[in-house]
Amino acid sequence: MAAMVLAATRLLRGSGSWGRSRPRFGDPAYRRFSSGGAYPNIPLSSPLPGVPKPVFATVDGQEKFETKVTTLDNGLRVASQNKFGQFCTVGILINSGSRYEAKYLSGIAHFLEKLAFSSTERFDSKDEILLTLEKHGGICDCQTSRDTTMYAVSADSKGLDTVVGLLADVVLHPRLTDEEIEMARMAVQFELEDLNMRPDPEPLLTEMVHEAAYRENTVGLHRFCPAENVGKMDRDVLHAYLRNYYTPDRMVLAGVGVEHAQLVECAQKYLLGTCPAWGTGAAVHVDRSVAQYTGGIVKLERDMSNVSLGPTPFPELTHIMIGLESCSFLEGDFIPFAVLNMMMGGGGSFSAGGPGKGMFTRLYLNVLNRHHWMYNATSYHHSYEDTGLLCIHASADPRQVREMVEIVTREFVLMAGTVDVVELERAKTQLTSMLMMNLEARPVIFEDVGRQVLATRSRKLPHELCALIRDVKPEDIKRVASKMLRGKPAVAALGDLSELPAYEHVQAALASRDGRLPRVYRLFR
Repeated sequence: MAAMVLAATRLLRGSGSWGRSRPRFGDPAYRRFSSGGAYPNIPLSSPLPGVPKPVFATVDGQEKFETKVTTLDNGLRVASQNKFGQFCTVGILINSGSRYEAKYLSGIAHFLEKLAFSSTERFDSKDEILLTLEKHGGICDCQTSRDTTMYAVSADSKGLDTVVGLLADVVLHPRLTDEEIEMARMAVQFELEDLNMRPDPEPLLTEMVHEAAYRENTVGLHRFCPAENVGKMDRDVLHAYLRNYYTPDRMVLAGVGVEHAQLVECAQKYLLGTCPAWGTGAAVHVDRSVAQYTGGIVKLERDMSNVSLGPTPFPELTHIMIGLESCSFLEGDFIPFAVLNMMMGGGGSFSAGGPGKGMFTRLYLNVLNRHHWMYNATSYHHSYEDTGLLCIHASADPRQVREMVEIVTREFVLMAGTVDVVELERAKTQLTSMLMMNLEARPVIFEDVGRQVLATRSRKLPHELCALIRDVKPEDIKRVASKMLRGKPAVAALGDLSELPAYEHVQAALASRDGRLPRVYRLFR
């Protein structure tokens, strides 16, 4: 008891094992200690005397980051990027997609995406494939776009041989059983229903604006399988397509976090001299068409009043997307267009603000901040190896569609006007920041390596891209925007379109000096 009293007395007095009593905040002794009185006059930009100089890790030039590329005897390219870590991402990218389906049943690429990682010659089921990957802590995925199909696996680097063997089997030796095709048919039907029911219509509008911009050719062909073709898919249809487009010269085996020599050895073991499931006949119907930009309009009248029911239903909106032809990612103007897209920015009117949200972009400052009735104004840039499309998506109440279209056309016209140096530097910094942050992720590096090597047989490194971004001048933005505005627009419209201006009026507005729609006079309102 006496010991407890003594301890309590010491605590209250600030003595004993808890140390001496702490001076008040105003005492000179406390101020001197907290403000670092030992070095009173040294600025933060100078090193402290007596403190060892830090030694930072360095690399010898940029060769440590270079992407190594080897071409095998059959034309298949092997590309690797070294990256520290226990895990790797490896995959096969193929120059194949919906743009090559002009001579085939539309929707094949969509079906192949759903059939990926199903049973093969070596694996009896998808479950067996997943169990094999789980032994190496692996996951798998397949994605198709308009011009590229990508099979990818992330797993422990020690399982590289198993992973490459599995990828080769999945790509070249799929069984495509009737049961698997039926399951893929159900998955495709569900995705089509979801596409038409979801409150966010951006994927559907993107499909529509491509259809309008490239009427019935290349990237304007349907990316999703049309409903009338779902029941027509079978093994023979798929094999006819695979025979022409799943050839070694159209493939890249890309790896991140692996040794290049080891990846090449695995590629030679599993991807050289192998006979695919559809035979070894020469490809005879390969589509080498160049994208033909046509411009035009695609409209879809739909009741959008019940897309999101519940206690707080989503308001009825009309959505429009206006696009103009930009350039391919192989052209020198690709970087200025990317900066222009970042400068336009935008988003939803209810998006939370904060760093990196683009609240100082033009579509926020000039559109969403000034016109409270607009729900969305967002810029998108789609780029391919032979063309590109810069779009603005906007949504508002059906009664204000005409005013919304005029606001968008004015923003397009203003792109070719004066470019403020501050907003340009901000857009360049934001683009550089997004590029470098995205390339922190191993799967993103893998996709970047694979797509660049597939398109150009080499890869531009991040520091080269950053240098190109820094070199963009205001006159570059004005030049590419002026060139873009000389083309015909592509327009996609979804919802209640009773107030939608005529296509010719949209075209006239984009060709005018101020972006205003021609006046329409009505006798009766």
